[in-house]
Amino acid sequence: MQPPSPPAGKISRRAGGAPTISDVARLAGVSPMTVSRVINGESNVRPTTRDQVNAAITTLNYAPNSAARSLAGAGQIRIGLLYSNPSAGFLSEFLLGSLDQAARSDVQIVVEKCELGEHEIEVTKHLIAGRIDGIVLPPPLCEARAVLDLLAEAKIPTVSVASGVPSDDVLAVRIDDREAALTMTRHIMALGHRRIGFITGNPNLSASERRLEGYAAALEEAGIELDQSLIAHGLYTYRSGLDAAEELLGLAEPPSAIFSSNDDMAAATVAVAHRRGLDVPGDLTVCGFDDTTLSTTIWPELTTVHQPIADMSRAALELLLSEIRGARGLDPSLRHRWLDYTLIRRQSDAAPRQRPRHHRA
Repeated sequence: MQPPSPPAGKISRRAGGAPTISDVARLAGVSPMTVSRVINGESNVRPTTRDQVNAAITTLNYAPNSAARSLAGAGQIRIGLLYSNPSAGFLSEFLLGSLDQAARSDVQIVVEKCELGEHEIEVTKHLIAGRIDGIVLPPPLCEARAVLDLLAEAKIPTVSVASGVPSDDVLAVRIDDREAALTMTRHIMALGHRRIGFITGNPNLSASERRLEGYAAALEEAGIELDQSLIAHGLYTYRSGLDAAEELLGLAEPPSAIFSSNDDMAAATVAVAHRRGLDVPGDLTVCGFDDTTLSTTIWPELTTVHQPIADMSRAALELLLSEIRGARGLDPSLRHRWLDYTLIRRQSDAAPRQRPRHHRA
């Protein structure tokens, strides 16, 4: 019996390059994460979907990991990727970049879900016992002290991604979160806003603190006093964004703009504004952070800070492989890599609406 043909789709392959996992996903009409599940033999994929993905792999002659399929795998490098992130958009971008880079670098990547708490120790020990050569830690695990200590004790090269203040003893890839938040807050003020709400991220992550610092610094340089009532606390989840937005928009004098520490919470803010009958951006400017796919799948599309998540995950693997192949002797000046952020303006920001003042007779 012939496998089903993949659905017709536009393939946008890099010129002269080998097909990537995103090419397979596009041809099969599924997400890159689904392709990864099929490649790794996971059971939670429908048979018809699995057949579509395998057909696309055959059509493109895609080799996800030639080293893993060879019998001479003694020198194969195995990289572990531990994830526990509340933002599906962030995680999808991160995994896409990691899997693409792993295919190009001819290494095996082992993706493991790792919940904070006791499970993080169990999963980390399991990877160490499995002779893993290096570990990639996206947030929030990038700052999980118990995990970092275990890996340091086992002398496993580790790269921390998107930490606001990474440890000196690990490799790191990040952007300047403080400067990015400062830039966005300046942009909002340039539109004419002076009462600007801010939704923080997870308080246990240094990147959250750095973004708050950037917001506060922009207000200070503009001579605007920091108003604690305009700061609501979130956890980078959509649910926490709903609660934070309700808090800010329920103030006796609500803000005319809200800057959220990630796109999930910004999308939640837009939803709360709509529920309250507010026009975005006419009545309320809403801005986010990350530039995940969510920022362009809601209405209006979000003005946001582009954090190059997929590129950061690719850079993390490159940095880790340089450390491993260089006999763990990477030049100290190259151990921490900075990537650029970009402010992306879309439809969710505007000058504050001017309302006529009512004068008493």
